Amino acid sequence: MVNIRPILFVLGLVLSKLALFMYPPTILAIFNPGSGFVEFAKAVVITHIVSFICLTLGRSKHFKLNVRDVFLVTTLVWVVSTIFAALPFVFINHISFTDAYFETMSGITTTGSTVLSGLDTMSPSILLWRSLLQWLGGVGFIVMGVAILPMLNVGGMRLFQTESSDWSDKSSPRVKSVAKSIVVVYFGLTFACFASYVAAGMTPFEAINHAFTTISTGGYSTSDGSMNHFSHEAQWFSTLFMFLGGLPFLLFVAAYRKQSLYALTKDAQVVGFFKLFMISSLMIAAWLVFHDSYHMDDALRVSMFNVVSVLTTTGFGLDDFTSWGTLTTVLFTFLLMMGACSGSTAGGIKTFRFQIAYTLLKIQMMKLIHPSGVFVQRYNNRRVNDDIIRSIVAFTLTFFATVLLVAGGLSAMDLDAVTSLTGAITAVSNVGPGMGPIIGPTGNFAPLPDAAKWLLSFGMLLGRLEILTIFVLFLPAFWKR
Repeated sequence: MVNIRPILFVLGLVLSKLALFMYPPTILAIFNPGSGFVEFAKAVVITHIVSFICLTLGRSKHFKLNVRDVFLVTTLVWVVSTIFAALPFVFINHISFTDAYFETMSGITTTGSTVLSGLDTMSPSILLWRSLLQWLGGVGFIVMGVAILPMLNVGGMRLFQTESSDWSDKSSPRVKSVAKSIVVVYFGLTFACFASYVAAGMTPFEAINHAFTTISTGGYSTSDGSMNHFSHEAQWFSTLFMFLGGLPFLLFVAAYRKQSLYALTKDAQVVGFFKLFMISSLMIAAWLVFHDSYHMDDALRVSMFNVVSVLTTTGFGLDDFTSWGTLTTVLFTFLLMMGACSGSTAGGIKTFRFQIAYTLLKIQMMKLIHPSGVFVQRYNNRRVNDDIIRSIVAFTLTFFATVLLVAGGLSAMDLDAVTSLTGAITAVSNVGPGMGPIIGPTGNFAPLPDAAKWLLSFGMLLGRLEILTIFVLFLPAFWKR
């Protein structure tokens, strides 16, 4: 059976921290009359009260979570946190709870899809809260990826137990040490991004919001124009820090500890991600120059920005890439699913899964030529065992199955094929914008029916938690003693 008390205690702890992070926008609202101080304070009080109740009911001398409990609490933390984090949107923006939940789930999962408009004149406290949600969701997922997902063997995460950041003993102080180092690196990159944006002409408020949503590869902006609202220098800085946000944070920790970038530059996944980014960017830049008569400088800036924004599942907007022609639309459809590196804040299938599938394909072809040959599959100079291959196959199959199911559900709500398919892909991949006139890079999810928003919210959660973490909850065997 599930241990209810420890789970309640964990939920209480998470909600207490969530309430504390509501303080900055609440304080900001004091200095901006009409920005929702009373409404934010109400949300803080409600969250604190529920947190206190959960902590009181869940407190126990013997605190123990088994693997089944960890699966359940991992999902519940994201679902319950989203409910209470949505309260400020309901109280201040006066939107439905469906829209508020969708906006919050999109924020916490760093997806970046939005139902809100008029951001340029919106309350500063709400803008800061949106950005904080994505920043918290980003670092929360990374730490979870270090401490929890490898223990559950979700999506092949165990492949990345490097010598410099091994977390094979999940209960050891080593995990806490690595998690703290990740938070330090996360803070450092956020500050560097903030300083760069200020130097590029953003106001401090715009810079801190966009630093939060860039490093977390979330994509929320303080303007309806997204990054079109800012200078070319800011867009180049955004491209750089989105790319950094798509790299494995464990390798940042290794580089930080050894004071050397070698850990990053030698990693097969990083090298593969960089090559994909550069090749795709140069192809699209050439297309823009010869097909749409862009100047070379503008073509490189726009193509690199959009490619890294989609690859890292950030979703910042800069031009409507769906208007560039059929070739770029097909390429971006693939990039929507691709994702950046495992162990980053990005969503998607992830680069390493494609790399391992490619090496497996090569071995299979060699076996056709040499049936008696013995071939060992290796990745990053390490042997890839059968458990990792099985988890990758299982994840990939469930990823595409989930996209098809969500797309089918959306099409059943009379949404057009492009909106249904790209909406499903962008939700499960945690990208943000889809394609088509409604949810394209310059569109908005507000016109969608409520049922579609709930379905997409579920898709975002599935994608953020690597799908299998949630699907296992629907197995009857999970609930048996």
